[in-house]
Amino acid sequence: MQYRRLGRSGLQVSELSLGSWVTYHNQVNVVAAREMMAAAFDAGINFFDNAEVYAGGQSETVMGEALKALNWPRLNYIVSTKFFWGLHKEGPTANRKDTLNRKYLSQAIDGSLQRLGLDFIDLVYCHRPDPHTPIEETVWAMSDMIARGKALYWGTSEWSAQEIQSAWDIADRHHLHKPVMEQPQYHLFHRSRVEQEYARLYEDIGLGLTTWSPLASGLLTGKYRHGIPADSRGALEGMGFLVNGLTDAAKNAAVTQLNAVASELGCSLSQLAIAWVAKNPRVSTVITGASKLAQLTENLGALEVMPKLTPDVMARIDEVTAAHAA
Repeated sequence: MQYRRLGRSGLQVSELSLGSWVTYHNQVNVVAAREMMAAAFDAGINFFDNAEVYAGGQSETVMGEALKALNWPRLNYIVSTKFFWGLHKEGPTANRKDTLNRKYLSQAIDGSLQRLGLDFIDLVYCHRPDPHTPIEETVWAMSDMIARGKALYWGTSEWSAQEIQSAWDIADRHHLHKPVMEQPQYHLFHRSRVEQEYARLYEDIGLGLTTWSPLASGLLTGKYRHGIPADSRGALEGMGFLVNGLTDAAKNAAVTQLNAVASELGCSLSQLAIAWVAKNPRVSTVITGASKLAQLTENLGALEVMPKLTPDVMARIDEVTAAHAA
């Protein structure tokens, strides 16, 4: 396992990390989470990603209980969470969901700290942009979160380059804590934001990336070439919005072609797809997911594939997938 600086910060994150979206609480209980986090840690992973909204807060609870049981030195691991959608509760929801206003953010961090059982959270993200709250208000609230010792670094997820630059400029003008990282979707079929839209931000403001969905929600494993398997993510309740993308005929045909490349390299489709993302030097860490220990082990095998991705191999991959990428 190699480690990369998170943008221009001094924090070093493992090139592969472990996330909890969909899996924790829904597919993975505390026992399984502890087992997989222990295996990931032993393999060199030091970053574990979460979000307030995952499983309605239960994902943070599962991770928090697993961390308590593992009892690692706090300096040895990095935990993140994300805020925007809030938790659905009874009563008026105006300041509880779909917002990045100061009131919501100041209370959301306290809830996450309690569920995770931590004194501070290493990385906190604005999970989506909020068009109804001035960016300046959000920047002040996130900077205050760090000044109060409740978080160490803050960033964004799925913000436009213009929004990120605006937030950075406001923080710079007022001598506040600046956004350090962005968490965008990035995989073989979803490239333009990372490779084009954010291009200037890497040099201009030192933006780091903690990318998600390297397997395109499972499309790049090849399991959806013949429909939706009963035990797959696409079959889970609440995941219906993924079905059209997972069963896209053109992309699945490209996946079949990619399988030939993977076979020649002696790896799985999953390992090839993860290695391709990690090969991008702008990516600080690739967030992977797993519902079983065997999946985690397979994903970790991507580390051995990265050196095999020569310019010729990368060109072949690009030839197969670029026409289908957004």
